[in-house]
Amino acid sequence: MSAEPASSNGVQIHHTRRLPDFLQSVNLKYVKLGYHYLVSHLLTICLVPLIAVIIVQASQLNPDDVHQLWLHLQYNLVTVVIFSVVLVFGSTAYIMTRPRSVYLVDYSCYRPPSHLQVKFQQFMEHSKLTGDFDDSSLEFQRKILERSGLGEETYVPEAMHYIPPRPSMTAAREESEQVMFGALDNLFSNTNVKPKDIGILIVNCSLFNPTPSLSAMIVNKYKLRGNILSFNLGGMGCSAGVIAIDLAKDMLQVHRNTCAVVVSTENITQNWYFGNKKSMLIPNCLFRVGGAAVLLSNKPSDRRRAKYKLVHTVRTHCGADDKAFRCVYQEQDGAGKTGVSLSKDLMAIAGGALKTNITTLGPLVLPISEQLLFFTTLVAKKLLNTKVKPYIPDFKLAFDHFCIHAGGRAVIDELEKNLQLLPVHVEASRMTLHRFGNTSSSSIWYELAYTEAKGRIRKRNRVWQIAFGSGFKCNSAVWEALRNVKPSPNSPWEDCIQRYPVQILS
Repeated sequence: MSAEPASSNGVQIHHTRRLPDFLQSVNLKYVKLGYHYLVSHLLTICLVPLIAVIIVQASQLNPDDVHQLWLHLQYNLVTVVIFSVVLVFGSTAYIMTRPRSVYLVDYSCYRPPSHLQVKFQQFMEHSKLTGDFDDSSLEFQRKILERSGLGEETYVPEAMHYIPPRPSMTAAREESEQVMFGALDNLFSNTNVKPKDIGILIVNCSLFNPTPSLSAMIVNKYKLRGNILSFNLGGMGCSAGVIAIDLAKDMLQVHRNTCAVVVSTENITQNWYFGNKKSMLIPNCLFRVGGAAVLLSNKPSDRRRAKYKLVHTVRTHCGADDKAFRCVYQEQDGAGKTGVSLSKDLMAIAGGALKTNITTLGPLVLPISEQLLFFTTLVAKKLLNTKVKPYIPDFKLAFDHFCIHAGGRAVIDELEKNLQLLPVHVEASRMTLHRFGNTSSSSIWYELAYTEAKGRIRKRNRVWQIAFGSGFKCNSAVWEALRNVKPSPNSPWEDCIQRYPVQILS
């Protein structure tokens, strides 16, 4: 494994630490969380088979049976009343407890103009010419770039192309506007949705939160309606894209016949680190310009044109633990320069959050056969004190495609190993990191776009998006394809997909 583990914001830190081996450290309490999710929907699960049995039995009745049943009911008022009450109560309970379906109509990933691309040599020359970095810091950045898994076509904002760089509030606003409006213009064009039709707007950007907010900038630009429900999420790291989807899902359960737009981005202009603390230099090397806009709907009429249906969201937060809370921490170094400090315990904390998340998700998505094997070996280990290793379920049986946040090569390597994935399952993550770098919370959408561009998503395929975030958080979203999905116009991979996958040198 590379010597740079990944952080909650997807960055890497210069310590030879690895994700914990899940085979050695799965905890029974995490499994209980997943079964709690399952039991909470027990009424719906029980009613559906019951209704199905009633329908099957009714279909087998002949006319004489129906006539005899009618005569019986005519002279048995109590039976009629009880049956009617049960039927009405059951139907009402099912309708009231059934969650509304949330559809992903389409999404758009921003592709910056080519003049914002930065090659490794150019990056190092500019870093040297700024005069802010000593020789040790320059050599450290060079090594990080070589091991990062990034290619030569990633993008940095306009302000970083000047010598010296010109970070300012104005430049940061311009970067956000270019990314958000670029993604939204393409989304509205592809879906023919009018901005006035949007009822819910959620924007997430971790490190740049101006006043008025980014969500207000979008409302102003597109003249969204006055009663729009807008939210602006800040400081939540690279997992905020899934958090925004989860929030949109909850809002769409409450508000009928509504469209929601989620915009996920990050801002680099005002968050470039100009000091010499090693753990704060890594984001400069990995984070790049990018963003995505996603259109969600709970309208039944939108199912026909939607790409995916949201199946599950599972969120894991470890912030109650002090080490987890401080493992990715924005602060000033000794010279008063602001950056994001990364703890040496980062990979262990990330591994713990990941274990909690996947063992909570497991009972919701895995086949019964896998759940039984997993649960049996786990109970045997706990009760019999045997040296049996817990059985790690085969998530390849639950998901057809994997979108692992492209935060760094090391974390992708470790997830591939621990979840026993094949190279094709992490191909989208590796190629997204190579082509676009770490675009923070939007990276999972570039990965999904890659898979679509390869023509791999078929009807009923399931997609697992998983991301990490400061705090410390690990969040998952599960989607089901409603049709054979083709890439949308102006996909970020439109002009280069034929060149991928490429071989990434170690």
